Amino acid sequence: MKWHVFVDGQVIDLPDPPAHSIEQVEPGVYSILYQGRSFEASMTHTPEGLAAGVNGRTFLVDVVDPRNYSARENAAASTGRQELKSPMPGKIVRLLVALGEDVHAGQGLVVVEAMKMQNEMKASRDGKVTRISVSAGDTVSAGDILVILE
Repeated sequence: MKWHVFVDGQVIDLPDPPAHSIEQVEPGVYSILYQGRSFEASMTHTPEGLAAGVNGRTFLVDVVDPRNYSARENAAASTGRQELKSPMPGKIVRLLVALGEDVHAGQGLVVVEAMKMQNEMKASRDGKVTRISVSAGDTVSAGDILVILE
């Protein structure tokens, strides 16, 4: 699974969650052990988003877990480029669209099998298929891009 971590507007892609230890010391204060170093972080909600204070510096932080979908992500998907991502690890059973095909909201794009269940991934809006990143039989991880609509 790939994690997308946003720090001060810059994206950091982590292929796997990093090895670490995080303990909540008190509400909003965390003790972090990462790569043999110890940090204390204080988390506060600001009008700009979540802010982390570490070693006298403050960073705006946003961690996106592909297994969780928020209203903000769904709203962003209504315009512009839409990346259909696998919500879980699985196997591509079949593709339901072709490159360049026009699709409508709710139309099935790809079928992913996970835990012996087949899940049809659907378009959240009208668009045109501009990229297909998988083929039938491929194994995918949570967060892998399957299809891109424009």
